[in-house]
Amino acid sequence: MPDFIAQWLNQNEIFTAMTIMEYWNGLVSTVQLVFLSLVIGLLCAIPLAIMRTSKNPFVSGPVWLYTYLFRGTPLLIQLYIIYYGIAQIPGIQETFWWEIFREPFYPALLAFTLNTAAYTTEIIRGAIAATPHGEIEAAKAYGMNWFMRIRRIVLPSAARRAVQAYSNEVIFMLHSSAIASVVTIVDLTGAARNIYSRFYAPFDAFIFVALIYMMLTFILVFAFRKLENHLLRHQRPINN
Repeated sequence: MPDFIAQWLNQNEIFTAMTIMEYWNGLVSTVQLVFLSLVIGLLCAIPLAIMRTSKNPFVSGPVWLYTYLFRGTPLLIQLYIIYYGIAQIPGIQETFWWEIFREPFYPALLAFTLNTAAYTTEIIRGAIAATPHGEIEAAKAYGMNWFMRIRRIVLPSAARRAVQAYSNEVIFMLHSSAIASVVTIVDLTGAARNIYSRFYAPFDAFIFVALIYMMLTFILVFAFRKLENHLLRHQRPINN
C-alpha cells in the first residue's frame, strides 16, 4: 500500500491501513469460498438434474431425497453438522482426510457446495422439464442419440430459461456466505466482527461490510444481465 494512503488512513481510529487489509483478506476469503462452491456445485448439479428428470425412480429418487434434505434444512444447521460432525467420525483423525477437514475452510466449502448444488439441481431440472417437446422430436428426426440431444438441444435450451433463476441462487449464496464466520473463518463478516470487538464501533464495521456486499451484488447482477442478453440475443427483433 502506498505511504500516502497509509498516512491518510492512519489519521482516523477505525479505518486504518491495518483494518483495511483485514477487510481485504476477508473479501478474498469470501470470494474464494463462494466462487469454488458455485463452480463445484454447478458441475455436480448438471448431471444430477438430468438424473432427476429420469422416469426411473431408482435414478431420480435418490436425487430427489438429496435435494429435499438440503433444501428443507437451514444452511447454518448443515454447516454445523459438517463442521462438528466430521470430527466425530471414528478413525478419521488418523487418516489424511483430517489434514484437510481440520481447517474450517473445507467443511464450509463442502456445506456450501452441497447446499447450492441442491438448489441448482432443481433450477436446471425445471428448465429441462420445460423444454418444448417439438425440439426433442426435431432432434430425434435428425437422428441424434440421447447424449447428443442432451448436449446440443436440451442443455443449451435449458440454460436460457434457467439463467435468471440461477442468478438469484448465486446472489443468495453470496449473502449466505456471511455465516462462514461462525466456524472461525475470517471472511467479510468475520473481519467486521473482529474490528467491532476491537473498536466497539458496530455501525462503522458492519455498514462498511454491507456496502462491500452491495458492490459485489451489483457486479453479479450486471454480469448476469449481460449473460442473459447474450443467451437470448436470438429473440431480439431484427432492425431493418
